[in-house]
Order: sequence, then C-alpha cells, then structure tokens
Amino acid sequence: MKKTMTALLTLAFVLAAVTPVLAEDPAAAPAPSQNTEAKNLRKEIVKLKYVRAQDIQQLLYAYVGREGHIQFNPNMPSILSVSDTPENVEKILAAVREIDVKPADVLYTVQLVLGTEADATTDADLLNDPVVKELRKLLRYKGYTVLDSTLIRVINRESAEVVLGPKAEFEFALKPDVAGDAKAPVIKTEVRLRQITRRAAPASETMKAMDPVVVTLIESALNVKSGDRTVVGVSKLDGGDKGLILIISAKIVE
Repeated sequence: MKKTMTALLTLAFVLAAVTPVLAEDPAAAPAPSQNTEAKNLRKEIVKLKYVRAQDIQQLLYAYVGREGHIQFNPNMPSILSVSDTPENVEKILAAVREIDVKPADVLYTVQLVLGTEADATTDADLLNDPVVKELRKLLRYKGYTVLDSTLIRVINRESAEVVLGPKAEFEFALKPDVAGDAKAPVIKTEVRLRQITRRAAPASETMKAMDPVVVTLIESALNVKSGDRTVVGVSKLDGGDKGLILIISAKIVE
C-alpha cells in the first residue's frame, strides 16, 4: 500500500512539472494574423511628371518588401500605385524624387560654312572667327562663306530635325545625351547631315513625280562640352573644289 501511494505521488509530481513546459511550447503559439500585417501597410498613389511608370518600376522594386507591390496601368503611364510598409514606402518615394526630374534642355548653334578653293572671298563675320582661323591652317580652302545658320533647342535624349540651306537642300538632325556632373557636363551628340536633291516636276499630270535623291554627307557622334564650339566634319562638294563644313556649339540651358 505504501509503495502504491508513493508511486502515485511521484507520477502526480512529474505531471505537474511537465504541464507548464508544454503550455509554453512556442510551436503551439498561434501565428500572427495576416490581416494584422496588412493593416500596417501604407498605400500611396504617385503622379510622375517626367518619366513613365513602366520605365522605373523594375528599378523601384529594389526597395519593395515581401508584402509590398508597385503597380501601374499602361493607359495611365504617369501614375504609380505603391503599397508596402511605411519604411519601404518612404524609400520608394525618395527614389522617385531622385529619378523623376526635369531633363536638361540643350541649345545648339548650327552653322553650315562653304569653303572654296577658287574664290578667296570670306564673310566679314568669319574673318576673325577662331574656328575658321584654325580651318585655314588645316584645309586648302581660301574663302569661307556662311550658307546657313540656326538655333535648335532640344530636350535631352530627344531628337530634333531642321532643314537648312538657301534652297532648303540640306536636312540636319541631332540627338543629345548629357552626362557628367553639373559642374562639368559633357553633351554626347549624335549628328547627321544629308543633302536632298529634288527631281524636276513631271512633264504632265499623268507622270509620277520621282522621289528626291538623299545623300548622307556627315554622320557622327561626338562629345561637346557645354559652351564649346567645334567642327563636326567636312564634306567635299563639286569634285573637291568646295567643301561643306558643319560647325556646332552646345550649352545646357535652364
């Protein structure tokens, strides 16, 4: 009898010691509700000014957490929908402020200068021109005259095209890409100059007009420092007795 009572008391003691441990088992604790996590998400609608949502979405995903997302509608490319933790949303908004900035405007001055071997006449405006003085040392042309000049203002990384020449016989196109820091920007510029020769009008209304002949004279990519003036290229005309010289300058404007 005493042995039985002793065994029962020992079993009761063991059960009393084990029960609290089982109650504190973390595996048995209920998982936090997903609804609670969702309530902590911050949602923002972001309106973009200068960039498209599809162009920056992948870049912004570097700041998105497990429960977050960034969405946009292709029909509304200037709107982003952001949902994430408050901390991550702040990082996303800060990145948008860095990216969504007004692109630089570049102002180009374009000159088409005709160099000739036979005629030594030079325009008064070019007599003391430092670029033309350098050209005299390098080229065999004796005279220099301006065929045409114009100003072109273009947004960074967009293309612009103008028609030049006394008979509108030249087509000039360029595209800037501003690089470097704000103190010393470099304007990488893609340039193309083409000559357009238009055919004579048809002899009768029943004859089909012939397409113009288009010849590329100069095509190049060069780096121009803001405020600098440079010779892009020289194209020979009339068998080499004349040369068409393309001179440009560029500067970034506010």
